[in-house]
Amino acid sequence: MGHFAGELPLGKLPPDVLEQKILSFSGAPRPEVLVGPGVGEDASVIDLFNGKYLVVASDPIVGASHDAGKLLVNVNVNDVACKGGDPAYMLLTILVPRNEGLPFAEKIMEEIHHACKEMNISIVGGHTEITDRYDQPVLVGTIIGTTEYLYRAQELEAGDHILMTKHAAIEGMSIIASDRHDLLEPFLDREDIELIRSWSTQLSVYPESLLLRDLAKFMHDPTEGGIKGGLAEIQRLSGLGVILHEEMLPVHPLTRRVVKELNFDPLHMISSGVMLAAVSNNNKGKALKRLEEKGIPAAIIGVLVPPGEGEELDTHEELWKVLEL
Repeated sequence: MGHFAGELPLGKLPPDVLEQKILSFSGAPRPEVLVGPGVGEDASVIDLFNGKYLVVASDPIVGASHDAGKLLVNVNVNDVACKGGDPAYMLLTILVPRNEGLPFAEKIMEEIHHACKEMNISIVGGHTEITDRYDQPVLVGTIIGTTEYLYRAQELEAGDHILMTKHAAIEGMSIIASDRHDLLEPFLDREDIELIRSWSTQLSVYPESLLLRDLAKFMHDPTEGGIKGGLAEIQRLSGLGVILHEEMLPVHPLTRRVVKELNFDPLHMISSGVMLAAVSNNNKGKALKRLEEKGIPAAIIGVLVPPGEGEELDTHEELWKVLEL
């Protein structure tokens, strides 16, 4: 596979490559690391020896997108939330192109500051520099939190149900409406485009994690690869199959219209803001009721089945194809 790097698509590394070429190098084993790096693991879990666990997650934002500072906080909080954790501390690395300079660094830090204050997160360190090596800003966040829960995908069982919140492609659609609204203008009016753009305010899964953490057996944040990509990662971690009830899967009417015009699979488009949770048959009704009471749309979209059964799923991402139209 030495020649394979030149053939890789943009985006997250394919699971096989990630496991063989990256995750095989994990440093020294330590017994207190209960959940380490893995395909589909949103965050690591470390035993604090006092009945609580430390949760650590790290994700980047590349390019100065709208509300990039808030998004950086949200994507990292989401990963902590998927472990049933409460975010507490954040470290940052901010690389700013020379042409953007100090004004951008100050603006992005103000965005991060306000987002962290809203969630009671303290910024505890990091690194900031102006550089001539990059054309676009590179923002990297690490969130540290605590949890009393320890979810292991290996403990999932055939018959567990997959619950999904909100609707498919929520982040990808908001990116298209913000960055390539010209693609939508021939067939959507301004109000519809603004509504899709506003979905960027719904990208946190922390509220639903608070409602589901004592009912879920596993929670996952489907980013690149979308809903089917997230399910493929759960499948890979658990060793189980998945049967997807596509007729139950929430897709917004505006997304369906855009799909018809631009020809992409909304189930394979980046979906930060959606929570995928595995729940037992006994807990699925209670989980749906809690979410409904708090006004968070949710549906049971599939079921886990024995190994070798169910659908063949992959992690490819559709957004890049659309942005290049």
